[in-house]
Amino acid sequence: MRPAKRPIHALSMWVRRQPSKVKAFIAVVAGMASLVLLRFIVHDHDNLFVAAEAVHSIGICVLIYKLMKEKTCAGISLKSQELTAIFLAVRLYCSFVMEYDIHTVLDLSTLGTTLWVIYMIRFKLRSSYMEDKDNFALYYVLLPCVVLALLVHPSTSHHFINKIFWAFCVYLEAVSVLPQLRVMQNTKIVEPFTAHYVFALGVARFLSCAHWVLQVLDTRGRLLTALGYGLWPSMVLISEIVQTFILADFCYYYVKSVFGGQLVLRLPSGVV
Repeated sequence: MRPAKRPIHALSMWVRRQPSKVKAFIAVVAGMASLVLLRFIVHDHDNLFVAAEAVHSIGICVLIYKLMKEKTCAGISLKSQELTAIFLAVRLYCSFVMEYDIHTVLDLSTLGTTLWVIYMIRFKLRSSYMEDKDNFALYYVLLPCVVLALLVHPSTSHHFINKIFWAFCVYLEAVSVLPQLRVMQNTKIVEPFTAHYVFALGVARFLSCAHWVLQVLDTRGRLLTALGYGLWPSMVLISEIVQTFILADFCYYYVKSVFGGQLVLRLPSGVV
């Protein structure tokens, strides 16, 4: 007699058999349900943004633990870390000149740890760096973000350069994980610590997206007006949604792998 399948495993198998459109619909429904749940559980929705930064920091700490314990940076994208450092540095500058608050402190802490990871990969653990797998061209990300920032940016009273920087870091954050996804796509096998880190990024991006969506709902759209007029308010929300969905597929396979008791995550073809 065959043993009964676990409910979660049976559900994941059912979802996997569905067409792409059905999977997309399920993802949207799950996301909306999570937003409703967060709206009732978390009373101060500003805490979601703080939680997103905290989860991102935890993900960086996982990377640091991997680098110190295993003495290898295999599977980690240096280019993603460099893009992360760039948008954090720009956002830190914007925080100092626009609105100094708790987010500034969190960004400073995350930037410091990210720079340490970059230093370890570039100088201490260079021999284990998978440069041939980390082959995503950075100008594919940086140039479109610069052009988009010049075209669509806040219409607030801040200095023009500061508004461009603000838009640039929003757009760059949304796509900074792409080189890391390319590395995983090339290797097809993701070791535990790297998988934990990328999953933490996915959770952080979802919490950040939830923060913006719930803030818009709470203010009945007044937040969008406060951000300025034109395309900019919509682009902020689109950027948050894009960076969440970029990692959604990976997070699904990560959860499936964890519940299946697999320490090493093996990605099917076409994922990320």
